Amino acid sequence: MSETFEELLPSTRRALEHRIATAQTEGRAPSVVGAVVRDGRTVWTGARGSTDGSAAPRGSTDGSEVAREPHADTQYRIGSITKTFTAALVLRLRDEGLLELADPLEKHLPDAAITTGVGEVTIAQLLAHTSGLAAETPAPWWERTPGSLRPTLAEVLGEAPLRHPSGRVHHYSNPGYTMLGSIVEKLRGEGWETVLRNEVLEPLGMTRTSAQPLSPYAKGWAVHPWADVLMPEPAEDLGLMAPAGQLWSTAADLARWARFLTEGDTRVLSPESVAEMRRPAAVPDAASPDAGYGLGLQLLRRDGRTLVGHTGSLPGFLATLWVSVEDGLAGIAMANATSGPLIGGLASDLVRITAEREPRIPAPWTALPDADPALLELTGPWYWGPAPFLVRLTAGRGLELVPLSGAGRGSRFRAEEDGTWTGLDGYYAGETLRTVHGPDGRETDSVTHLDLGSFVFTRRPYDPGDAVPGGVDPQGWRPVPPAS
Repeated sequence: MSETFEELLPSTRRALEHRIATAQTEGRAPSVVGAVVRDGRTVWTGARGSTDGSAAPRGSTDGSEVAREPHADTQYRIGSITKTFTAALVLRLRDEGLLELADPLEKHLPDAAITTGVGEVTIAQLLAHTSGLAAETPAPWWERTPGSLRPTLAEVLGEAPLRHPSGRVHHYSNPGYTMLGSIVEKLRGEGWETVLRNEVLEPLGMTRTSAQPLSPYAKGWAVHPWADVLMPEPAEDLGLMAPAGQLWSTAADLARWARFLTEGDTRVLSPESVAEMRRPAAVPDAASPDAGYGLGLQLLRRDGRTLVGHTGSLPGFLATLWVSVEDGLAGIAMANATSGPLIGGLASDLVRITAEREPRIPAPWTALPDADPALLELTGPWYWGPAPFLVRLTAGRGLELVPLSGAGRGSRFRAEEDGTWTGLDGYYAGETLRTVHGPDGRETDSVTHLDLGSFVFTRRPYDPGDAVPGGVDPQGWRPVPPAS
């Protein structure tokens, strides 16, 4: 079955439906659900198979609440996609001034940090999986056993929690997100699930995302590797490990989350803070050169585009959410199987298929509503040494610096109240751009050069009369004499 909320071309819908069907059949999954979000709106959902493992439609005979036919409102367990929600809660605390990302664990969880020897690990390192903490808890395997077996943080971390020096390498750590969830609980004075529901899920209208399954939901299955038979998987309450992977959700709700990860929402996090989550904070080892990690978000370079989001798995379930901000697209895929279907590739393919068949139509060009003549004078070519750059005026008194050679350090800049500009991206992100007036430094004087983090941009390349650091050869530019 499939649903269309905005019209896609029939050929695009057919390709998406074929991709879902192929994933379910070749991956030998009881069911697969997918969705495509474009510019914040769900434009397609599709599903294949059955959530209870049956081969033909039938009604429930045992009174269970397990859904038979999958659809956009069927809950699946989303595993580590849960981490993206936990990260958003931590960024909310940061934005409220209740913590800093550079804070060590011992500042907020002193007892657990001191007991386990991880007190110097920072919140930022936990978010980006550079803390050096172990990937998993001590045995038994936490995903398939009750959380009551690990009632304290010390038991979650174990006697030797560090596997690498903190801050040195990317090493994915599930226990690290337990520590983040515990910080949320400590600073809010409420349970992680309650805080998440009140501060994130309800404001975004995600009523079908929950810590425990709500009907209709899919049952988790293991598929025999060499025979077409099934075995039910347990669905354990993860206890303290919940912030790392507890949640259940639907394709419809994850579409709302995809919009949030693209645009932000001031009821939860500002667009600037969400963009911070998407920026690389850690790069995995050379074995995964196209992958990275932000603050709670996985980063992936695939099919010529950058994807942000997260994969997820727990016994009986696989899930992935990928967002391409540049394309304004998101792909969502979920299955009720422990292994088999390549859900990450499926979600990225849903983005690729839609982007290639129906590329984003750019917004129409319009003139700026107003333009300060003094800012217009800044536009045009500038030179960093001999390298040519172009300054453009953007909306809201912003500026854009573009290397004319096609390669170099370009950035966009936000206007500040003091007459300076702050870099928003690229090499100059966070750096200050200033105009320098001369000869007396008054604003009525013409601008002699731009100062960008001590780099000087002048109107002419290495002109002796310009303010070039270190000066220039007094003879200026000259031809190369012929060889003798």
